[in-house]
Amino acid sequence: MQVILLERVAKLGQMGEVVNVKDGYARNFLLPQGKALRANDANIKSFETRKAQLEARNLETRKEAEALGEKLDGQQFVVIRSASDSGALYGSVTPRDAADAATAAGFSVDRKQVVLIAPIKYLGLHTVSVLLHPEVTVSIALNVARSAEEAELQASGKSIQELAAEAEAQAEFEIAELFDEIGAANEHEDER
Repeated sequence: MQVILLERVAKLGQMGEVVNVKDGYARNFLLPQGKALRANDANIKSFETRKAQLEARNLETRKEAEALGEKLDGQQFVVIRSASDSGALYGSVTPRDAADAATAAGFSVDRKQVVLIAPIKYLGLHTVSVLLHPEVTVSIALNVARSAEEAELQASGKSIQELAAEAEAQAEFEIAELFDEIGAANEHEDER
């Protein structure tokens, strides 16, 4: 099916272009969302008369998105989740969780705007893209931790695995020191 794009659509084209798409994509997504019109003579004429209005609206929404993007770009949000000692989450962090964290911090972000390349299933810092407008994308960081204290440690640059390894090494050192002291005390008693 041929459609006229009313706005820029990622991986498809710019506003005003006539493109071929699968019938289902046009009927189920582009047409109901108001992103395109069927490409027939009447709609092409209608688009030509509305083109200036659509471009002005697109420019206005893009400016709003850029203003929000400047504030949002590079922000870090903390998401508290239950996890195992190895750092694997019991579940995963979804786009809704990222949007909720940003909204709680005072930003207006919808879950549909959050783009996760793969599900977040481990503790740590994760970079996530937010699509504010078809032409404006920013990156935010999600600090996934078990507690606020752990989130602060991760933000300072330490991973949960490093902290666990340090704690284990410290425990082994203390145990070895204790056995050395016991061994020295036994030798001292044998000499008497």
